This record gives sequence, C-alpha cells and structure tokens, in this order.
Amino acid sequence: MNINIYIKMNNNMNTHKNKIIGYIRREVAVTSSEIAKLLKISWNTAESYLKDLVIEGKIRRKTEGVNLWLKK
Repeated sequence: MNINIYIKMNNNMNTHKNKIIGYIRREVAVTSSEIAKLLKISWNTAESYLKDLVIEGKIRRKTEGVNLWLKK
C-alpha cells in the first residue's frame, strides 16, 4: 500500500473517532446507526470505530436489545 494512502486513511480514522467522542459527550448514549449517519459511513465501519474506542478505554458499551455506546 502506498504510504500516503495509509497516512490519509489513518488521519480519517482519527478524525472520525474524535467526532464520535464529541458526539457521545453531547448525547450521552448513541447507537451505531446514529454514528453511521452522522459520519456518512457504513454501519459496519461505525461499529468498528466504536469497538476500537472501547478497546482504547475511551467509551463503554451497554447492551439493552441494541448496543448503546456511552461516555466513560
């Protein structure tokens, strides 16, 4: 993979993660679908970013019929 493409992809991912954290701070709890619509990305990509943020310890997940993503 071209290094410039990799850098751009990584920057986009970090930008999206920062937007997600900001959105969760305002809304308290969000769904993957809400994040997908907000960022204009697929549900799967949104879910992946959210799972990464859980692993990084920046948000937490609560399951109540659907996954809810909450600030930590």
